[in-house]
Amino acid sequence: MSTLLESLVREEVFEEREVGVGTQLFSFLLIGAGAALSFVVLSSIAMSLPIGQPQWVVSAVCYALFILPTYLAHRRFSFDSSAPHGRALPVYLGVQLASVSLATLFSWFAYGVVGLPTIFAALVVVVMTSGVNFVVLRSFAFKSA
Repeated sequence: MSTLLESLVREEVFEEREVGVGTQLFSFLLIGAGAALSFVVLSSIAMSLPIGQPQWVVSAVCYALFILPTYLAHRRFSFDSSAPHGRALPVYLGVQLASVSLATLFSWFAYGVVGLPTIFAALVVVVMTSGVNFVVLRSFAFKSA
């Protein structure tokens, strides 16, 4: 933008708008709920197919399929982040790798040890793995530089 045009525009226009924690949390929960519901539906369908893999493996794979679409939704809507993808995506992937590991562990426990029905087990997996994600993503992945 030319110097003349910049002098006509207030500085606040160039400043990144700060999204409140409440708004971020609401969006995070809404997007997370949509992803969780989709995960429950997908994992329920996948469990009914003759895949030949243990249920806990199928559940972990289903969870992993939602990582990229959820990243994009959280980046845009939950955190309204302008953090570069080169920084935000690797941190997000790291958080999600930890989450996939936890989802695998929780799936093994819910399906193998406790023997919960598929829908309840899938819900347990989502609730147990998403708690820490909000804080970590807000603090590291989507924090503007």
